[in-house]
Amino acid sequence: MESPAVEIVDLVKRYGRTTAVDGLTLSAAHGAVTAILGPNGAGKTSTVEICEGFRRADAGTVKVLGLDPSRPELRARVGVMLQAGGVPPATRCGQWLRLMARFHAHPLDPVALLERLGLTEHARTPYRRLSGGQQQRVSLAAAVVGRPELVFLDEPTAGLDPQARHACWELVGDLRASGVSVVLTTHHMDEAEKLSDHIVIIDHGRVVAQGTPASLTGAERQLRFRARPGLSLDELLAALPTGSTAKESPAGHYIIEGQVGPALLATVTAWCAAEGVTADDLSIERRTLEDVFLELTGRELR
Repeated sequence: MESPAVEIVDLVKRYGRTTAVDGLTLSAAHGAVTAILGPNGAGKTSTVEICEGFRRADAGTVKVLGLDPSRPELRARVGVMLQAGGVPPATRCGQWLRLMARFHAHPLDPVALLERLGLTEHARTPYRRLSGGQQQRVSLAAAVVGRPELVFLDEPTAGLDPQARHACWELVGDLRASGVSVVLTTHHMDEAEKLSDHIVIIDHGRVVAQGTPASLTGAERQLRFRARPGLSLDELLAALPTGSTAKESPAGHYIIEGQVGPALLATVTAWCAAEGVTADDLSIERRTLEDVFLELTGRELR
């Protein structure tokens, strides 16, 4: 079988007494989009920077396109978009993109790439004078201009407006369609769910869940509504069909799982009416990736 585009086994990375990555194992398939999710400080950026060759692992093995990440021949095959920086502040973005293109045998057309990412009118603007979102787009363009086999995107849409964000999504989709392997980190759950073939959720430097977006979120539907905080869940459950579950998360937001259908909907609305409360924003929907993420990593701030 073909080896993965990225293969990580028992990776460990320490900074002094702090263990940022603690025995992490994951892989990213060829021609697929793999998203690495996790709270701040979970070890995402350290893991990606080791794969990019910017940091050395303290233990474990990492293979990128079958090679050690430090191998110089990977530079022409791998595109990298850093979380921040990487572009000389005084360099004009069009000039920088043309320079990056010259390092590759068959690059994308820098002019067309600038146009696609809405940067044409800023081609002569120094990087330091661009907005944060525009700088992100320049970094994205530089990562893909060389037609890489594999591209690492660290928070690619951070600070982007909706139009630029969708342009980035379309570009990632085109990369996948052309057989490019993509590894991205993001805090946008909808982005990961929309773009990814495989999702890896990490916390405290370890994998806590992984799978396709559909397998992580499941097929079960939920009934959700808002009401005053502190309703008796025991009394609500007593009125619901056997096998149902109910929780309040966060305060005033109620989620019911079970055989979600017309009968359950009628039962909930009747119970709320008997309690003298209005079920606002009543809806039936499936569990989201954000729900799964919060269940696995908690709601406390990091």
